[in-house]
Amino acid sequence: MTGNNFDEILCLIGGFGKYQKILYVWICLPQIFLAFHMLVSVFTGAVPPHLCRSTWPPEDNPASSNFSHLTTPDGPHELSCTVPLNHSSVLTLGDGHPAGSCQGGWEYSTNTFESTIVTEWDLVCDSASLNNMGSSIYMFGLLIGALMFGSLSDKYGRRNIILINLAIQAVFGVGAAFAPNFYVYIALRFVVGTTVSGVIMNAFVLGTEWTGPKQRMLAGIITDYFFGFGYILLAGVAYLIRDWRKLQLAISIPGFLFIFYIWVLPKSARWLMANDRNEEAWELIHKAAQMNGKPITKDLQMCRVYKTGEKTEVKRKYSCIDLVRTPRMRKQSLIVFYLWFVNVLVYYGLSLNVSDFGMNIYLTQMIFGLVEMPARTITLFTLNRSRKISQLAFLAVGGTACLLTIFIPSDMSVIKTVLAMIGKFGITASLSIIYVYSAELFPTVIRQNGIGIGSMCARIGGVLAPMMYLLKSISPLAPMVVCGLCPLLGSGLTLLLPETANKPLPDTIEHTEGADLSEVDGSVKSVDTSLKNTNAGGTGMD
Repeated sequence: MTGNNFDEILCLIGGFGKYQKILYVWICLPQIFLAFHMLVSVFTGAVPPHLCRSTWPPEDNPASSNFSHLTTPDGPHELSCTVPLNHSSVLTLGDGHPAGSCQGGWEYSTNTFESTIVTEWDLVCDSASLNNMGSSIYMFGLLIGALMFGSLSDKYGRRNIILINLAIQAVFGVGAAFAPNFYVYIALRFVVGTTVSGVIMNAFVLGTEWTGPKQRMLAGIITDYFFGFGYILLAGVAYLIRDWRKLQLAISIPGFLFIFYIWVLPKSARWLMANDRNEEAWELIHKAAQMNGKPITKDLQMCRVYKTGEKTEVKRKYSCIDLVRTPRMRKQSLIVFYLWFVNVLVYYGLSLNVSDFGMNIYLTQMIFGLVEMPARTITLFTLNRSRKISQLAFLAVGGTACLLTIFIPSDMSVIKTVLAMIGKFGITASLSIIYVYSAELFPTVIRQNGIGIGSMCARIGGVLAPMMYLLKSISPLAPMVVCGLCPLLGSGLTLLLPETANKPLPDTIEHTEGADLSEVDGSVKSVDTSLKNTNAGGTGMD
């Protein structure tokens, strides 16, 4: 059975009735905890003000009372790594070791955090890059999870993969709270990252496969709102729990409650039919029809008789090579892949480094979470007017705001945070748009390949986002320069893409190569809703 034929069935049983609404409750609840796992490193990996304990003379070390001298808004307390060789200084290294090679251990301020992985394992100065590396390894887990669980879900079903990932996530998330050293902690977080990707991807697919064509775009945005709610809620949870191990436990233990999903989470009837498990599929379809208050009509019975016996027409197989084989397709594909990359690079570059803007870290986290709500909502209104201008404008807004932060003095932290917030607004909106825009730019025959490669580019951006802050060794302003210039370049490249709003979608590569989208023959379907809206959600996730 083809996707469009299943859409006919959904129209008969209710495209977004009680059955689907309950399903979306089950899909959206984990999104809150996925946001926790995605962004908890903002707090667990935070770098408090720190001083080297003087080894000579130890009784004269008043380090704990001198943290106020080390607060540097432009980075992770660079001054604390510049250890003078004057024995009379509180920062003196008694054995004459050079700056950054503290032999007596580090003393950390406990004004904001009781403990973080940085304070426990001394991930500062010479070891500071390990902290960024840990975040990148977690993001690499997201990439591996997308590749691994995407194919496994096609083979074993969306529901089974979601259940397995939720279980692994809870176990390894709790395990991370008891990690004996940094390397075990990173290994456990890597596994959590793979499961986050698996749950985000398959929960969204499961929901869209049960939802009617007209409601999929809005239904996809609903999951984004719950992710944003988790973003905001994390600030409150972290404010109440200042110890990193307890915080890690607090966000992980509730995952065991999802064991009841074994009984309430349905399978995908669309997937069952695609895998010739028609009887199971029709049992679920009848259950959904009854719950939605739709009687089993003759039309539905006829669908069962004729549709289940359909044979799929053998067609030419397309590969990722077709994305770059022809000139216009190659140009569009490379631009879209860059847009995926830059959106996620800047999104997580800002999200994971809220401590760099000089304001209270908890307040900044909450503000950055709140700004996601209007950013995702506004795209519902701008997308219908123009995909191209919407993408271009939000990238330009995000990039310009980030770039302007480099001209703001360090003592004007409020203005700096406001500009960063505007940058986050633009990038969040742009990230939501790229899902829809990509699905409309790629022809039907290679649309899934295009979205898949785009998602991989996005994950590469996620891997590089934490590492971007290592550029501070070159200049404290370098990360925000990157966050500003990369989106502006993307905004310029978007000018080279065609407009797709209210235009027929191309079915073949020939349609894309032979004419502008506005000139495609009218027989091309105006909306390939099933494929387009299956990818119209956000989360970040990806």
